[in-house]
Amino acid sequence: MPLADSDGTSIYYERHGSGPAILFVHGSGGHHAAWWQQVAALREEFTVVTVDLRGFGKSDAPIPPNSSRPEFDGQDFPGDVVAVLDREDLADVMLVGQSIGSVAALRAGLLRPERVGSVVLGHSLGGISHPELKELAAADRAEAVRLPVIDRLLTKRFQQERADLTFLFQQMGTFNVARMQDLRNLDTDGPSLDDIQNSGVKVAFLAGEKDAVLSVKTVTRAHELLPGSHLEIVPGAPHSMYWETPAEYNAAVAHLRRTLTAPKEAA
Repeated sequence: MPLADSDGTSIYYERHGSGPAILFVHGSGGHHAAWWQQVAALREEFTVVTVDLRGFGKSDAPIPPNSSRPEFDGQDFPGDVVAVLDREDLADVMLVGQSIGSVAALRAGLLRPERVGSVVLGHSLGGISHPELKELAAADRAEAVRLPVIDRLLTKRFQQERADLTFLFQQMGTFNVARMQDLRNLDTDGPSLDDIQNSGVKVAFLAGEKDAVLSVKTVTRAHELLPGSHLEIVPGAPHSMYWETPAEYNAAVAHLRRTLTAPKEAA
């Protein structure tokens, strides 16, 4: 069983295929197996790496001294990604985050720019510290919380037509010890636009037209504020497009992996 050591915590990951590397970072309800539709589709052309952040899937759930229950600090999640990058000695990796997992992906990329050529922020602003973006994202969240959780993530039509995959989607989170609130601390002291530009890591925003959590308008504004960033908007796709519209999602990820190159690599 492949494990990486992240400051004393065992982090489970898997590596499939060969070619340019893509490492997926799951969101609050996911783990390595959530990417089943991506691994199968992309491993013939790319090295596909999936990881369980601490407290998710098969990774350890650290229990601090004098406590009987696991406790998490979102600030540790980027280190879990870095541990896998180092353990596999990967270079020119494209990190792909899903939702709040994008925050961990961006921070990991900034910690290891010599290993990470690009970061794809899926349905997320990556925790970028910018007053206008924080205000826009907060307004989107205020609208999203009016909806039942499942309606924020998958379209009504998909839920009706694919009750089987909707049920499996909901079951995914039952394998995790960590909870949504354990990831929220990731947003604290996020990187600035200058931090990202100075790192040399290329950034792409990947958005779904029907995302009920983060609007296309907000993502587009982030793209406008970050010079050199890329923007991919998938028509008709919801927040969890990797699950509901995998063909379109996989095509977007493959396109970005083929075309995104950090300046330091292109020189």
